[in-house]
Amino acid sequence: MFVQTEVTPNPNSLKFLPGKKVSNSGPYEITNKDDVQNELVRNILSVNGVEGIFLGQDFISVNKNENINWDEIKHIVISLINDFYADGKDFVIDENIKEDDLDLSEIETRIVKILEEKIRPAVARDGGDIKFKEFKDGVVKVQLQGSCSGCPSSTMTLKQGVQNLLCHYLPEVKEVVAIQ
Repeated sequence: MFVQTEVTPNPNSLKFLPGKKVSNSGPYEITNKDDVQNELVRNILSVNGVEGIFLGQDFISVNKNENINWDEIKHIVISLINDFYADGKDFVIDENIKEDDLDLSEIETRIVKILEEKIRPAVARDGGDIKFKEFKDGVVKVQLQGSCSGCPSSTMTLKQGVQNLLCHYLPEVKEVVAIQ
């Protein structure tokens, strides 16, 4: 198996493409190895300098501490991914980890639809995800995950991309802000 890597706009995040399915349960971010029992996730989070991982449908984004060089850990992560799939496993996560559907208003439903259809695919290409959290008084609150979390260009993406798009389609939206 050949695991490919792609750089992301975040210099502290790298996207690993195993060429196989990664998550059967939608996007999932893990920053604490004690929060999950999955062998691969726990092993990657145990690598010195790794601060979090994000599982997409067909990729794994790994976020590292800025004091660690990718040359020190990239080969270890690739080896862990190779070993995991070499054991015959078909995907990393298959459990139901989706959050409960919120009781959304009509405008919130429209916001989520735009995020899902127009923004999420672009963000996923960079190894991240965006989740709707709240809409109140014209302000949309979202959570950035994976490579987008802590990315130096995420503020620009949020304001020039997400905010402009939502404001264009929905005049009720005045601002978009990221929350943790």
